[in-house]
Amino acid sequence: MQEASPGADAAIQARQGGRDALALALQASRADTLATFEAFERVLDGLQVPLHAELNPPLWELGHVGWFQAYWVLRNPQREHGVRADPEAPRAPGEPANADELYHSGRVPHDDRWRLPLPDARATRGQLQRQLDATLALLAEAPEHDDALYFFRLALLHEDMHHEAALRMAQALGIAIDDPRWRARPLPAPPARLALPAGRWRMGSPETAGFAFDNESPVPELPMRACEIDAQVVRWAEYLPFVEAGGYAQPRWWSAVGRKWLSESGACAPRYLRRDGANWRQWRHGRWQALEPAEAACHLTHHEAQAWCRWAGRKLPCEADWERAAVTLGPRFRWGDVWEWTSSAFAPFPGFVAHPYREYSAPWFDGRPVLRGASFMTQPRMRHARYRNFFQAWRSDVPAGFRSCAA
Repeated sequence: MQEASPGADAAIQARQGGRDALALALQASRADTLATFEAFERVLDGLQVPLHAELNPPLWELGHVGWFQAYWVLRNPQREHGVRADPEAPRAPGEPANADELYHSGRVPHDDRWRLPLPDARATRGQLQRQLDATLALLAEAPEHDDALYFFRLALLHEDMHHEAALRMAQALGIAIDDPRWRARPLPAPPARLALPAGRWRMGSPETAGFAFDNESPVPELPMRACEIDAQVVRWAEYLPFVEAGGYAQPRWWSAVGRKWLSESGACAPRYLRRDGANWRQWRHGRWQALEPAEAACHLTHHEAQAWCRWAGRKLPCEADWERAAVTLGPRFRWGDVWEWTSSAFAPFPGFVAHPYREYSAPWFDGRPVLRGASFMTQPRMRHARYRNFFQAWRSDVPAGFRSCAA
């Protein structure tokens, strides 16, 4: 069963569609990658950005998405084996010949990416076009089965993830992206909360459902308690009373790690917000704008989400409750406005087996929280009710908010 969220059809096509749908999606994804890169070119002198844990050099990002597609599709001698492919199978050199030394994110430390002798933007665009042309030619001849299409789908969704990362970076740097698809929208007043009965729930994506990320399987069946959950995420209209009541200065609402984050960050309000007299303003598209109270509260850390819940006498849902609601409650359970923090730690399901892209999940089973859903920056192809996102609890560059459950 699939959710009734905007983008559901695109997400199903990305994971289950055949060659023709994949070819169109790969070209559309690349067009968005290049359009957003051009926005950086227009604004950034020499495409330079500060060295920061939340950022990557735009030129490295551009080369990386092309490298990833070539590494796992064009240069992968076992691409038709799908998840059974040997990730260490010898590969021919990439383009350029030292591409792995430049763009392999598992081998190139984050801070080193500012010092690499990267090809310039024109050369990188040429590389990406040749890589895409060759990928589409291989796709046209690929068998119409899930194993043979696995790495094409992986490359597509990987590029979509990096497009959202580029939009996050544009927000952080104050660069306007003039595309209405990536704009937040107002939400209605909070509807009545929803009830989930006690029962059992199978988490994750069955392997028979086309493409799935490795952390979505095997599918465990869990006993579930009855749950009362918000029908939509918390808006600024509901979050700001916590701020205005001095919530950031009251340790009782914050966990120990939340208090540590407050002390180290100096935060007294959410990122990208400031107060002008009686009014709140938001930093967006490179300028301060009047805050829309009906929009989802966004760019919040996990610590801020937890603190509001304590203040309101609520709690964050676990990811199983979130997934069960998204899949079974249909349009009554609105999601996709912002990524949603949950109370669950990112961990493997019992019997987890890493897919060939070993760096995707296993290195990050370190206790960081799971986020569910999607955001206004997310490509529709990524809006899947079974998808598990994961970031460190302190990250506020992510367009993340939350909904709550009965405590």
